[in-house]
Amino acid sequence: MSEILCHWLNRDLKVSRTVSPKSFAKAFSNGYLIGEVLYKFELQSDFSEFSESRGSTAKLNNFSRLEPTLHLLGVQFDQNVAQSIITEKPGAATKLLYQLYIALQKKKKTGLTGLEIQTMQPQTNIRLQELRSEAFRERLKNLIPRQTDFNLMRVTCRFQEKCKQMKEELARMNIEKFEKFQKLEEEQRHFNIEKQRLNRRRQNEIMAKIQAAIIQIPKPESNRTLKALEAQKLMKKKKEAEDVANEIKKFEALIKKDLQAKESASKTSLETTDQTTTDLLNTYSDDDYIKKIQKRLEEDAFAREQREKRRRRLLMDQLIAHEAQEEAYREEQLIHRLMRQSQQERRIAVQLMHVRHEKEVLWQNRIFREKQYEERRLKDFQDALDREAALAKQAKIDFAEQTFREKEIHERMAAERAQVRFQKHYGICAEVLDQILDLCTKVADYRLLTNNLIPHKIMHDWKELFFSGKPIYEQASLKHGAAEATGGYLIELEKRNLLDRNDYEDYKNMVGEWALPEDMANSSPPSNNYILGHVLQRLIEKSIPSQDAAAETELPSYAVKGCLLGKTLSGKTTVLKALQEDFSIQVLSIDTLVLEAIRAFHDNEQASGIKPVRKEHKGDPLSGVKEISRRQVQDSLSVPPASGTEISLKEGVRSSEAEGAKPSDSFLSLTVRAQLGAKSEQLLKKGRSIPDILLVNILVNAIKNMPVNQSWVLDGFPMTLNQAQLLEEALTGYKKKCKEAEKKKAQMPTLALGPTPSKEATPLPSAFDFVILLDISDNTSLDRMNDIIAKEISHEISHENISHHGASTSQDKSVDRHLRDQIHHRIVGFLDNWSSLEEWFTEPQNILTRVNAEIDEGALCQKVKEIFSTEIVNKKVKVDKKLEEKETDKKAASAEAPTTTSPLSPEAEKDKESHLHREMSKISPGKGRTPSEIQHGKQDSQHEVKGKKVSPKGKPQGGKAPAKKSPGGSADTSPTPTAPGPPKPGSEEWIYVNEPIPEELPSFLVPYWELIEKSYINHIKTVLRYLRENQHTMLSYLYETRTSFKEFLRRPDHKQDFVSQWQTDFNSVPEDLWEDEETKAELHQRVNDLRDRLWDICDARKEEAEQERLDIINESWLQDSVGITMNHFFSLMQAEVNRFQDTKRLLQDYYRAMESKIPLEDNKKFTRVPLIQLDSKDISENQLRIPLVPRISTSPENVTIKPKVKALLKGKIDPSLEGLEANFEVDEKIVIDTWQQASVAISHMVAAEIHQRHIEEEKETPPVDSKEKSPQSGTNKKAKKEKEAPKKKKAEKKGKGKSSPVAEVSPITISPEELAEIERKNELKLKIKEEHLAALHLEEVATQFRLELIKTKALAVLEELVTKVVDVYKFMEKWLGQRYLNEMASIEKLTEVARYYIETATKIQNEIYLGQEEFYINGDIKVFPDAIPPTRPPPIEKEENGTLTIEQLDNLRDQFLDMAPKGIIGNKAFTDILFDLVTLNFGTNNFPSSWMHLTQPDLQEITSLLTVNSEFVDWRKFLMVTAMPWPMPLEEELLETLQRFKYMDEAQTGTITFEQYKQAGLWFTGDEDAKVPDNPLDPLPFNRQEHLIEFFFRLFADSEKDPPLLDYTQMLLYFACHPDPMEGVYRALSVAVGTHIFRQIETPMLTAEKTSISTVSPNEEFPEAEENVTREERELKEEKDEKEEEIPENANTEKISLETLLKVFGGGNEVLDANRFASYLKIENIYSENFVKTFQDLGAKNLEPIEVNILLKHPYVQDLIANYVDYKIPDIKMILQRSEHAQGSDGERSPSRLTEEKK
Repeated sequence: MSEILCHWLNRDLKVSRTVSPKSFAKAFSNGYLIGEVLYKFELQSDFSEFSESRGSTAKLNNFSRLEPTLHLLGVQFDQNVAQSIITEKPGAATKLLYQLYIALQKKKKTGLTGLEIQTMQPQTNIRLQELRSEAFRERLKNLIPRQTDFNLMRVTCRFQEKCKQMKEELARMNIEKFEKFQKLEEEQRHFNIEKQRLNRRRQNEIMAKIQAAIIQIPKPESNRTLKALEAQKLMKKKKEAEDVANEIKKFEALIKKDLQAKESASKTSLETTDQTTTDLLNTYSDDDYIKKIQKRLEEDAFAREQREKRRRRLLMDQLIAHEAQEEAYREEQLIHRLMRQSQQERRIAVQLMHVRHEKEVLWQNRIFREKQYEERRLKDFQDALDREAALAKQAKIDFAEQTFREKEIHERMAAERAQVRFQKHYGICAEVLDQILDLCTKVADYRLLTNNLIPHKIMHDWKELFFSGKPIYEQASLKHGAAEATGGYLIELEKRNLLDRNDYEDYKNMVGEWALPEDMANSSPPSNNYILGHVLQRLIEKSIPSQDAAAETELPSYAVKGCLLGKTLSGKTTVLKALQEDFSIQVLSIDTLVLEAIRAFHDNEQASGIKPVRKEHKGDPLSGVKEISRRQVQDSLSVPPASGTEISLKEGVRSSEAEGAKPSDSFLSLTVRAQLGAKSEQLLKKGRSIPDILLVNILVNAIKNMPVNQSWVLDGFPMTLNQAQLLEEALTGYKKKCKEAEKKKAQMPTLALGPTPSKEATPLPSAFDFVILLDISDNTSLDRMNDIIAKEISHEISHENISHHGASTSQDKSVDRHLRDQIHHRIVGFLDNWSSLEEWFTEPQNILTRVNAEIDEGALCQKVKEIFSTEIVNKKVKVDKKLEEKETDKKAASAEAPTTTSPLSPEAEKDKESHLHREMSKISPGKGRTPSEIQHGKQDSQHEVKGKKVSPKGKPQGGKAPAKKSPGGSADTSPTPTAPGPPKPGSEEWIYVNEPIPEELPSFLVPYWELIEKSYINHIKTVLRYLRENQHTMLSYLYETRTSFKEFLRRPDHKQDFVSQWQTDFNSVPEDLWEDEETKAELHQRVNDLRDRLWDICDARKEEAEQERLDIINESWLQDSVGITMNHFFSLMQAEVNRFQDTKRLLQDYYRAMESKIPLEDNKKFTRVPLIQLDSKDISENQLRIPLVPRISTSPENVTIKPKVKALLKGKIDPSLEGLEANFEVDEKIVIDTWQQASVAISHMVAAEIHQRHIEEEKETPPVDSKEKSPQSGTNKKAKKEKEAPKKKKAEKKGKGKSSPVAEVSPITISPEELAEIERKNELKLKIKEEHLAALHLEEVATQFRLELIKTKALAVLEELVTKVVDVYKFMEKWLGQRYLNEMASIEKLTEVARYYIETATKIQNEIYLGQEEFYINGDIKVFPDAIPPTRPPPIEKEENGTLTIEQLDNLRDQFLDMAPKGIIGNKAFTDILFDLVTLNFGTNNFPSSWMHLTQPDLQEITSLLTVNSEFVDWRKFLMVTAMPWPMPLEEELLETLQRFKYMDEAQTGTITFEQYKQAGLWFTGDEDAKVPDNPLDPLPFNRQEHLIEFFFRLFADSEKDPPLLDYTQMLLYFACHPDPMEGVYRALSVAVGTHIFRQIETPMLTAEKTSISTVSPNEEFPEAEENVTREERELKEEKDEKEEEIPENANTEKISLETLLKVFGGGNEVLDANRFASYLKIENIYSENFVKTFQDLGAKNLEPIEVNILLKHPYVQDLIANYVDYKIPDIKMILQRSEHAQGSDGERSPSRLTEEKK
């Protein structure tokens, strides 16, 4: 069960403290974790009051708070259970947690919260539970001991522990003293042993030298065994004697403490070393020893006497104490008998005492009761104060936590917003970066296509796509369309439309690619046709009737309108209250208005009767308001819902009517406010929010119900952009007007602009005069919210025990709490919507004012008041200005009113016109006016109307026109020379004719013009798109042509086959014929033949390449491309011609309609610009809609190249390109002819229109007197035709007169008014004609200019295309010639090389390569193999400086391995083996020559250097030392090598194979820099280091296993040896632990010992070696000092086990190897017991691993490290050098002299 609960607590709930079954009772003893569990299930709301302390107060507090919650869950919990948990009774906490676990699981299944469970309890149970909790607290308080008792007990325990520690410290000090004493004894013993060993070694050396000098022949083998046994017995006797001497020296060291005694003892020991064991015993068995023993016995006897005296004294003291006790007892019995009384006296005394005691008790009880009452009162008062303080403190803590959580929530939301913005910006940047990469790659691709010459137009298109955010690469194909509009297809469509639009704008404005060329730079582009623009503008205005109702504008109001915006708690309401106190304004809050509307609906607010007309200042003013409200409800119900809003008010009203909530008649009788309130309540009851349209209707209703001049300010509304737009629409109606303006603007023409461009709609006045933003930060808003809550908390606490608050206070609380819950969302909502609102209030009219609201309240109110005062003044100024403008307009209108008589009625005008026609027909029947007369009449009319204003309809503005005078008086009306000329049509001074036109004409002409404009634009865009695509196609084709031709030039040839065959034949010539002249001549002839054949191949390839080039030139691609391009430009010309024809037709219809004439039927076909026929098929004319022009290609023979064509060739004339140049001339002529044809066609159309005008005028104009003819008629170009026409007409009239005589008509008199009317009409006709012809002339000039521009552009494009193609063809010719020259040059080089080899009479071993245009001799390929080189002998290792070779080391290893497989051998046996190998080395080569001089004492000295524990030798260490020189590893290298070995040892067995060993490697590698000898007969240098690596594996690996396994840790312990033994020990410890072990500071005593030992070292005889040793020691000391300085504080914290320590200090646990001198014995490690004791002393009772720094501080370990010499590298080289020195100086010295020198 405990494990289940622990898993639940640790894994599922993740409590703050990890719980285990062992510490279960202790973890839950203070109740904190139980409270945390309940808090995680949201049941313990006061968990912050829990304490983690283990004091009695904390436990009482925790369990008192837990008791109600546990009873609420139904868990059995009382004071006994609490006491059991507090006292850590086994099983109590587990049982309670299990019950709690079951209850919480049930609660989790039900899904109820703690508050819901509490509210489900009856009210009586809650009160009873409170009483139970109070009683539980009191009882638990009595059960739990006080904290002072615990503190006292803790103090007692602490002092007891301190006493115990002091005792242990004393015991430890005693133990340390004893250990120190033992240590001194051990050091003395080691000192003596070392001294004895040195003496024995010196004696053995002397004896060995004496024996070597006397006996020169080896001893017989028969006596060898006996003498070995005798030597062994002698060694045992010596060892016994040494032990006795050491014991005696130890005893003397304890007695004698001065240094002189030690020196005398050492001298005595040195003098007596040469004596036998019997002499040693006799020396030390003197009388002093017996005297000391007797003295010791006397001291023991005296101690026994003293102990006996103390025992007797103690017995005497005890006897005296017993007697005193008996005497006291007898005295007590005597007193008792004397004071004995009668029984009656004793009873009376008892009764009196009892009564007295009762009185005293009563008195004490009364006093105690009074004190209790007083204490109770004080306690209750203090408890009340404490409770109030605790509640206040807890409320502050809760408030601080809530504030902190709210800030965290706000910061998280701000971080999320920032993250969203970052993601958005990151996405934009990533998209831009992708587009930049696409642009770069596209540019790189086209640089390759165009040879780094990208056309400007293509780059411009890419930039446009890049700046517009469109992908540059094609996303989908647009050729065949798309069945479904995919994303890529739509993007490509947008790209194409964008480029088409840009091309069209360039073409229209004549910029960019369509800028005027140099030859047209002097001619200015045609001006805009303002006449055509005026016509189109008038037609469009006629077709779009004004939808604005002609209503009188309302008078402007002085009311100031505004709104106050800001975040929650920015101070809006406070500022508006202060503003309302100083100004007469109405504050409108949307929340208040909605509540009032709902209240009006509940109050059933009825609307009064609506009057039809509102009269000001009469009747009841409320009736007018009700009438407005009745109208407003209709308006509000008819307002359509905006996009994104919910159902409209009208639908809501209908649904409510359908539901039957209110009768229809009663609902409609309600006021608008009540109806809006009903709709709002209906939505709120459904849980839906009130839509923006409904809020705006409520607000507008309130605004319209206010007086006109009443100022108002909105409080926090609008909050979103949709609300602002709806409010603006409701108050100003800006949307409708904007849509009308946009529609009108969309229908305005783009090809021709009017003289007075349409004025853009002036921005409508905003619904607000000002908008103020109270700007505060988010943290300030949160702080203000927290201040409000803090005030509420303090107010609640101060009034908690006094009285309850009213309903208004509770309502304010609920509002504030709701605001607190929603403040974060409100802030976020404001931030989300403010950017769009800010743009709305600043873009059209900047009415937004920012005010910093983080200042003082008074200053903020004052600042807003100043702004409002300024707005009042500005509004007054604006209204006064508008009123003045209206007054000015009224005055101007009254002044412009006509003072003449009113015009005639339409019927009178018609009668007058018909009468005038009849009169004119009578005067001049059948006669018309000539064009000269028309021109003369036009001039006359111009002279007559000069200086007079003409009305927009062409009528004069000043009264009647004067009557026409006689011809004689016409001269008087001629203009004066100083007057300016008449205005030209289309100029600014020209007054356009605006005669009425038929109503149906605009409905026909406006769509006709839209069709003209649309077809023209689409045609231009399509052609420009094809031209743009053709440019890409041309670049791709030229690139493919270049690359394909280069590939053709690089096609494979067969020249190498001939060259290889020639080389084979050349090398096959016998060597004896090389010097023969005839042979050389024959070979030279073969070279000539090869050269001729290769030349033929080159010539043939050149002809093939030239033919390929001609085929490419003769392809029809260029002709087809040129033809297609010409057709595209001809299509542009056709578009311009079509536009001109359509415009001419539109102008003709418009002006004929103005003249009240019937439009002419144009039976002429539209002019078609011919196109180029690309194929040679014959097509009949009936099948052709567009005429085709065949292309005539000229032959090169008949071509004469012009200078311009020569400029295209740029050099010498290529016959293959003459045809291209000739075709270019033909194409150029076709373009010019087509342009001329289109231009002539337009001129003919204009002339035909003028001629048609003249014919119509001649038909309509009656004949006049010849005197009135214009004197300038003879100067007209068409005067002859005009003169002939009247003659023919006169003849016809005469003939007619004869056949049908007509009665003479009496002349009709014409009044001056009629003559003036006739003159006015003639004037109007002339003006219409002049305006019509001027418009036609302007259109003709513009079209001619466009055609010339298209022609120039077409010629430039064709020239550029031909130039690029010619350049490609020239490049092809250049590549062809260059390649041919390179091939010929390579053949010449081949010939020179061949002749060189012929003359030098040598074979060509390397292959000769001749391919394409390259020639070289391939050194990697040989045609015949080289001669076999001699075999190099294997490397041989040479002996150097006495170093053993690898072969010798392997031989020694094999011998030692056979004798001692474990690696340990006795020192005597080892010396004998070495001696035998040295003496019997002749022929076996086991040792180098320098080892032959070693004597037995030298070998014994070597053995002593390698001796382990004075008895054994490690032969592996010997071989490792003798294998030197090899790189001495650093400690870091050892550790790195160890880590590599461990990495290879995946199973962590501690052993590796040879393959793993080679893969891991050591700290050094083979000698890779070995120099290879030049002579192939010399052997390679021997790589000793590489062989050493393999030898070390064979040396240390276990060869008994298959495959052999290497214990890498043991091997690295061998390599941890160092010249400094202490450093070697630390290196070994580092290897064993696996990390660096820092060295401890040495004690002075050890240094002294070292110096004492060094004084007796044998290096005195060799000063050079001694100097080297001292230098090495000094360097080691410096390194040691540096390491000591760099020791960090937390060094050596690694743990080391006992097994590892024993492995480092291997003191005899090895098995003695089997040989003929030893038996099978197993010796235990001599350090194991001491190490076990050391671990126990350091606190590791179970011998668990301990830290290294603790272990190194132990005296025994320090002593062991200081004296352990197994990790010292012995200096064998020193012995060898000394032996060679002795042998070389004097090899024949006498033994006696040698002995004296040694002494």
